[in-house]
Amino acid sequence: MLFSNASFKGVSFIKSTFVIFFLLSSLGQVMAGEDPLASWNETETKQALLGFVEKVCRIDGPDYVPPAERIATFDNDGTLWVEKMLYFQILFTLDRVKELLPEHPEWKDTEPFKTVLSGDPDALASIGEKGFEQILMATYGGESIDAYRAIARTWLRTAKHPRFDQPYIELAYLPMIELMDYLRAHEFKVYIASAGGLEFMRSIAEEVYHVPPEKVIGSDFVTTYELREGKHVLIRNPTLFFDNNHANKPVGIHRRIGRRPIMAFGNSDADFEMLEWVTEGDGLRLGAFVHHTDSAREWAYDRDSKMVGTLDKGLDEAPLRGWLLIDMKKDWKQMFSFEKKESIEVPALLKN
Repeated sequence: MLFSNASFKGVSFIKSTFVIFFLLSSLGQVMAGEDPLASWNETETKQALLGFVEKVCRIDGPDYVPPAERIATFDNDGTLWVEKMLYFQILFTLDRVKELLPEHPEWKDTEPFKTVLSGDPDALASIGEKGFEQILMATYGGESIDAYRAIARTWLRTAKHPRFDQPYIELAYLPMIELMDYLRAHEFKVYIASAGGLEFMRSIAEEVYHVPPEKVIGSDFVTTYELREGKHVLIRNPTLFFDNNHANKPVGIHRRIGRRPIMAFGNSDADFEMLEWVTEGDGLRLGAFVHHTDSAREWAYDRDSKMVGTLDKGLDEAPLRGWLLIDMKKDWKQMFSFEKKESIEVPALLKN
């Protein structure tokens, strides 16, 4: 006889112990949030994202993409964090107008500053892009890059959004942060490519999205190298150097990266050309719009949104081009990290 009864009992004990260990291990993984996209609901959108990554990473598969070419670009405003009521950078700049008013009393009677100081939200809409650009350059031109980043970082950490009563830095979308982390875990290089100000985003990109400053692409001002108070510094001048928006997004991405990404994420028609360019490349590609459909947890808007985040052409073209429409209400289980997390159900087998 090869095994005695005692041996069989030992094997049985080992098997039982292994089963218990496996169940406890599995529960531990659930408790630890092993699902890389835990804040996403189990929808077709989530499966499409996971499936795409699995295909391009399968070394023996027909859609394999070498790590060096695994590049994903993300818009920022409305894609990675809230963009209503106004873009955060605009709100930051409006606060700066009030702060600098003692140094510029003429602003009380000069447009567009007069409108900003009136506090009338409807009137702000009349300022337009040129007006906001003028304010932006007047309030932050001539400062060093380091000083600007420090001011922006402090504001994002301390000022609070009027609807959520949370610091602006807390209003990043948890599902998108998870997605970025998941891509990096699969050897993707993740970039932010936004129309937002380059240094404004760089001030917190690493802290919030785990994206280092060198992987942020944005609109930029003319920068000069100067000697000030005995030290050489980089100075932001009040002249726009590059507007990283619409058709300029592919240009900005190419200038910075030198490769065409294989994934692109946006939320408005301002991102259309980025998705178009990325998905027209060779091989397997993925483009996606974050569709704002949740008025309870955030806002619901697309075609009729005038000030920010208009999604009209993109809404029509996405199904025709095979782009994903990430439905906030349907696809996201949890939107922000400060929301109450759902309790985890313990398997019945382990309750006794």
